[in-house]
Amino acid sequence: MNFEGTYVAMVTPFTENEEIDEEGFRSNINYLIDNGVNGLLGAATTGESATLTHDEHKKVIEILIDEVDGRVETIAGAGSNSTKEALDLVEFSEQAGADAALVITPYYNKPQPHGLIDHFKTIADASDIPIIAYNVPSRTGINMDVDTIVEIAKIDNIDAIKEASGSIEKINDLYRALSKEGLEDDFNILSGEDSLTLPIMALGGTGVISASANVDPKRMVLMVDSMLNDDYQRAMELHYEMIDLIRAIFMESNPVPAKTAMNIMGLPSGPLRKPLAPMKEENVEILKNILKESDLI
Repeated sequence: MNFEGTYVAMVTPFTENEEIDEEGFRSNINYLIDNGVNGLLGAATTGESATLTHDEHKKVIEILIDEVDGRVETIAGAGSNSTKEALDLVEFSEQAGADAALVITPYYNKPQPHGLIDHFKTIADASDIPIIAYNVPSRTGINMDVDTIVEIAKIDNIDAIKEASGSIEKINDLYRALSKEGLEDDFNILSGEDSLTLPIMALGGTGVISASANVDPKRMVLMVDSMLNDDYQRAMELHYEMIDLIRAIFMESNPVPAKTAMNIMGLPSGPLRKPLAPMKEENVEILKNILKESDLI
């Protein structure tokens, strides 16, 4: 499967008593589709997957697939630090009708490179839906190196990586290594760092899985589409229009600022689940000012 364009790592809206806000989630899905996104990711890091029960995790995936109803691509957050648990989530996502599954590198365990390769191969061999590997060392304590990613790219059914190591040098090396193996057209590099999406795409990436697009989907879609259409000047203009907002969305732990911004904008979001805590008041004021400057409130 070719992953290209703007995918949104959706927040999970909660009611005041911290139940999943199904009506709000469905509303956000339609808001993002109306703003031109190519796909939606549910029950991942931005969706507070770490504090969702397994039943809630599966419910979010079911709601996503039902509400999207084939209008855009659906990606299910399905990773775990346990291969067995990740496999269960991927199999559930496939049966529910997801177009793909996002599988994070196992956190806490810190498996060796050959353990990572076996982890992804075990999941891919048992699934018929495409897998997107997710490398985010700030969350997991593991940074998959280029050689490991290339080996994973050779596995049937693993079609992309969401790369969030924050290293442009790594993107250089990764794309060149994939090209040497003839894999550059069959394995997509997706930005997992919103602020680096433009340079990642300039070096061979095909899109982004974005948290800030919960707040400003229109400009992110326009920027990514401009890159895909070789309109680099317009893409650069949009990048700089968004950069202050993107930085604000990550000034505290994701998804704290994103959910705060959405609440300010009147989009369904609701409270955070502990141990995440509300933003510092001084940061809320900074965020409000940037939302105003961005014409979002």
